[in-house]
Amino acid sequence: MRRALLAITGLAAGTTAMVVLKGSPGTSPVAQDLPAAPPPVVPAPAGPTPTGGEVSAAPSPSRTGASPRPGRTATRPPASRPSATTRAPTAPRTTTKPPPAPTTRTVTGPVVENEYGNVQVQITLRGTRIVDVVALELPEETAQSDQRSEQVDGRYSGTSGLVVQRQSADVDTVSGATATSTSYQQSLQAAIDRAD
Repeated sequence: MRRALLAITGLAAGTTAMVVLKGSPGTSPVAQDLPAAPPPVVPAPAGPTPTGGEVSAAPSPSRTGASPRPGRTATRPPASRPSATTRAPTAPRTTTKPPPAPTTRTVTGPVVENEYGNVQVQITLRGTRIVDVVALELPEETAQSDQRSEQVDGRYSGTSGLVVQRQSADVDTVSGATATSTSYQQSLQAAIDRAD
């Protein structure tokens, strides 16, 4: 019985040793009395590596202990990069200056005389636009004339009067102050003509 047990144990040990020596499927067999041959040398492709360096194609030494052969290093000529002297010319920069601010000036019309007195108008222009009108002289001899002058001045003069709104001397005549309105328009038109 003991012999039978020893025989079975020995058989199992021998089978295990064979399996271990032969190897599991998918692995290379253990060299058994075969001459050692150097593995084939496959040169690595030259060119940039993912990190940007160059790869050399030098063979690896064989297993037989022979010294490695001097390898060749595959080099690639450097890529041509545009230098500062070969850059394409850029378009010249054009600098546009802002237009000058319009000048403000005043122009005075002549004194126009009528049966109630004298009328003289002065205009203020910014560029070519009338921005203000002032009556420098209006009739004031009687209370009635003074009242008419105030009506004409109130309607035509100032920064929001009819002259600034219409930008011309073509304004409506003030009822009851025809002579003063007409004289105002004449002095105003002469001032506009002088401003041109």
